[in-house]
Amino acid sequence: MRFIMLALCCAAACHCHAQGDITRSPDSVRHVREVVVVARPGAGETVPAQRLRGKQLERLRSHSVADALRYFSGVQIKDYGGVGGIKTVNIRSMGSGHVGVFYDGVELGNAQNGQVDLGQLSLDNVEEVSLYNGQRSALLQSASDFAAVGAVYIRTRKPVFARGKNHNARFKGRYGSSGELFGFSGLYEQRLGSAVSASLSAGGLTATGKYKFRYRRRNTDGSVAYDTTAVRQNGDMWAFRAEANLYGGINGGSWSLKAYTYNSERGIPGAIVNNVWRRGERQWDHNTFFQGQVRKTFGGRLTSRLTAKYAYYNTHYVNNDTTTMLIDNSYRQQELYVSSANMYEITRWWSVSLSYDFKWNKLASDIDNFVYPHRYSNYLSLATAVSAGRLKAQGSLLAAFVKDHTTRKSDQPSARTLTPAVFVSWQPFASDALVLRSFVKKSFRMPTFNELYYTDIGNASLKPETAIQYDLGLVFDRSWPESFVKSLHLQADAYYNTVRDKVVAYPKGQQFRWTMLNLGRVHIVGVDASVGAAFAPAPGLTVTALLQYTYQDARDVTDPAKSYYNDQIPYIPWHSGSCVLGVSYRAFDFNYSFIYAGERYSQQENIPANHVQPWYTSDLSLSCRLPLGKVSFRLSLEVNNVFSQDYDVILNYPMPKRNYAVSLEAAI
Repeated sequence: MRFIMLALCCAAACHCHAQGDITRSPDSVRHVREVVVVARPGAGETVPAQRLRGKQLERLRSHSVADALRYFSGVQIKDYGGVGGIKTVNIRSMGSGHVGVFYDGVELGNAQNGQVDLGQLSLDNVEEVSLYNGQRSALLQSASDFAAVGAVYIRTRKPVFARGKNHNARFKGRYGSSGELFGFSGLYEQRLGSAVSASLSAGGLTATGKYKFRYRRRNTDGSVAYDTTAVRQNGDMWAFRAEANLYGGINGGSWSLKAYTYNSERGIPGAIVNNVWRRGERQWDHNTFFQGQVRKTFGGRLTSRLTAKYAYYNTHYVNNDTTTMLIDNSYRQQELYVSSANMYEITRWWSVSLSYDFKWNKLASDIDNFVYPHRYSNYLSLATAVSAGRLKAQGSLLAAFVKDHTTRKSDQPSARTLTPAVFVSWQPFASDALVLRSFVKKSFRMPTFNELYYTDIGNASLKPETAIQYDLGLVFDRSWPESFVKSLHLQADAYYNTVRDKVVAYPKGQQFRWTMLNLGRVHIVGVDASVGAAFAPAPGLTVTALLQYTYQDARDVTDPAKSYYNDQIPYIPWHSGSCVLGVSYRAFDFNYSFIYAGERYSQQENIPANHVQPWYTSDLSLSCRLPLGKVSFRLSLEVNNVFSQDYDVILNYPMPKRNYAVSLEAAI
């Protein structure tokens, strides 16, 4: 009890301080702004990780977190097209609900449907995007960090001031031809004292969402059913975000405060089916949250972190399409989150941690017969890590206790789960260039409020989905500072995943009436591989290259009596990959990126009618830095979808053809 009370009185994470555990990588404590290789985990890291940071993010000219994640192996992005289209992430075919998204160390939640729209998260103020399979290597983390099968960590920029400067400012404007997009963003940073600094970031965009696309579909006999060119309609959008941060240091620790708001209105263009080109759906989002962290080290051995957050999400959805059901509903979510994470270093080679999280979620709506659910979640994690020479290991056990309450007379029974995980890495040679690693982890996902309580659809008796992951991989990382080849990075992982009690929707026999059941089982076999290198062929000239490949065989093994038994699950390609080539010479940066997704199926049955053709796209960008007095300008030109490919990420949601963009950034 004394240990717990001491933890509740202390402190939290600062981005420029070390994690303080023996399993961390050197990269996690030295935030180098300019790197030349993506997906570069440290030799001491036991968890497979991929990263984009600093200059590499700038070269890719990505504009949202979803855009950046496309270049990670093992990731599928569901993109419903256009600037306002929803974008969600799926890691290794486990489902979007199993992915945790963390913004400056605190999870972004959505208890209503379990989906975090990554298209709402701008990269204008982001310093690093990381993706972990399993969980992070750090011991000092919240209990929620141990829950997901994979996690996306987004780290925003923290003020860094040159000697003699007390403030920084940066402004950016952008125009894109696809959907006539106009965007702007600004960042101001101020030193308030020797240990206190603040930053204010804001940005907005507006777009008509109109772009040309080719709609072509074939019948099962190969004849052409449709072949026409049209303009995407009802895809207009405006959005505004603002974020304020306050950072400070204390004796042996640090603290931070954040306030964030996002406000948008968008048209939902919908699917192109049966020659219907325009939909009447619109959505308004207003999301706001406040969060704070305090971290402090006691006596050199005990480090504690306290985190708190309050979030309020308001969504208004309208469907004025008279050919379907008219809808005008509002949804209001609230979340309260408190976390205490504590790590104790027993010896130089052995550490333990104990973390506790409490979450309260509530959903209100003006839907008829709504049950107004609210959820109490308690997470308790115990973890340990050892480092014995070339061998490093980490183990964790997470206990979750979840209870829902509604306006019904009988509430759903409490959910209790235990999920263990073990991670091991080994250096077979004295040099740390080659590292072998493996992990086994069990995870769970609580059913969302929509799955449990949505009127005429929900099933309050659903059990949590459970997933088990097995991973075996290696990483080779070597640098030659004085050589033509500056660095070489090789990474490969083979994995086998299973998902049980998967929540699926089944028709009840009446039109528009469906029920949710725990019937799904999925077996997944896959391989992720990446090769990255940096070259210096001449003074001032740097060339970087990255090649990533993913193979996934994800089979539905729910019911042998079904026609789709042992078929590939929808929208999971067997083969996918990306290639990035960057060239920097003095003030100029050139970047070429290529993304490929192989054949897949849009429905459960792998039949010709559901077959979706492969797609690929190429993007080019050229930027130039133009210093002018105390102001540094950066002019960028982009050509996206260079070969004007016609493709759908999601069937009947066409993506833009060739389009152009120009942006101008000024830093003071």
